[in-house]
Amino acid sequence: MITSPAFRGKRYMVLGLARSGLATVRALAASGAVVTAWDSRAEARALVADMAALADPVESDLAGFDAIIVSPGVPLNRHPIAERARRAGIPIIGDIELFAQARASLPPHRVVGITGTNGKSTTTALIHHMIKAAGIPTTLGGNIGLPILGQDPLEANEKGEPVYVLELSSYQIDLTFSLDCDIAVLTNITPDHLDRYDGFDAYAASKMRLFSLQSEGHGAIVAVDQELTSKMSDRAARSAYFTSGKVTRINSAAVAKALGQENWPALQGPHNAQNAALAEAVARELGIGSKLRWEGLISYPGLPHRMERLRELAGVLYVNDSKATNTTSTAPALAAYPSVHWILGGQAKSDDLDACLPYLDHVRAAYTIGESGSMFARLLEPMMTVEECGVLEEAVRRAHEKAVSGETVLLSPACASFDQFQDFEARGEAFRHFVEALA
Repeated sequence: MITSPAFRGKRYMVLGLARSGLATVRALAASGAVVTAWDSRAEARALVADMAALADPVESDLAGFDAIIVSPGVPLNRHPIAERARRAGIPIIGDIELFAQARASLPPHRVVGITGTNGKSTTTALIHHMIKAAGIPTTLGGNIGLPILGQDPLEANEKGEPVYVLELSSYQIDLTFSLDCDIAVLTNITPDHLDRYDGFDAYAASKMRLFSLQSEGHGAIVAVDQELTSKMSDRAARSAYFTSGKVTRINSAAVAKALGQENWPALQGPHNAQNAALAEAVARELGIGSKLRWEGLISYPGLPHRMERLRELAGVLYVNDSKATNTTSTAPALAAYPSVHWILGGQAKSDDLDACLPYLDHVRAAYTIGESGSMFARLLEPMMTVEECGVLEEAVRRAHEKAVSGETVLLSPACASFDQFQDFEARGEAFRHFVEALA
């Protein structure tokens, strides 16, 4: 695990003991900090009883604590801990901020941080894959992989300094105040998570804070396919958003065409053009040679639940895109396949499918599920055949009955999963199970 003398003797309250919270308690305790922890689940509290005192911060005296560490999932715009901490004058931070504070005691290294609304996970995983393929020590953390504090510190080898690659959600950036990324990456910004922010501008500002934390000379790499990110990063406006002064603008489609996207098996579709172009630019900035960058793009295996090819049965391809939790993320999946039986629905983040409209001519039929199923059915019925299925198993069964050779059954829900599943991973695994049971 990552420990640091920066934490020794300090008092911390940790709220939430899922994976990152548990790793945080362990790292702080091992560093000599005094830790108090809480989770509503008794079984979670039992896991830290030998390392931390147990007390609910909403009901406890907070005087004397140096910081409260919360899970990114805690909604600070409505959770009572936010007001209690404000009154007590205690900062609320996350495990990424603790990692930032620990960096001075780690062996020399670099940090790449990736944010944006869509494409973060694939871009992060691809960057990590290219660095690893080049023989440089590296690890994933943040919103992907294992909790960063639970991982062992990286050591340099003959190939160079190690690189920590962090996928950073807006929630994580909100809890971070000193993470100075050597390279920070922006994929795109579209409306999402607006229940946590006072409008789209506030959400966008949360993303852009990552770049305001960078030191002068550190690199920012921005995909400019989107009008918003293009305007933010043009020469006239960049001083308002980027403090490092070193901004590389990437035209993803042009880069992907020049590099030969048709040769990258797991990186098809227009959204993957952006992911690959950004990853290639980061690898280049890290000093990885062109041959190794090319080999990394070809050998990348893809992520589970993101346009993941599950099987082909009687000429029909079944694709798991459960990670598409908003319409902007679903649109590229529709674009990637010419003849689609589309399974969508769940906990909607918007009441429209506008981002998907350019690709609806690829859809042969739609099968809706979840609490948004009826709403999406009404939107789509004027344009195509729609079946309201309610649950995922029924949608898979009906799509299997209707699809013919050469077509694709695509789970790309354009919605969060929490109405019927614990998370998008659980939804994707359920889809995998139902598909594998088909005969």
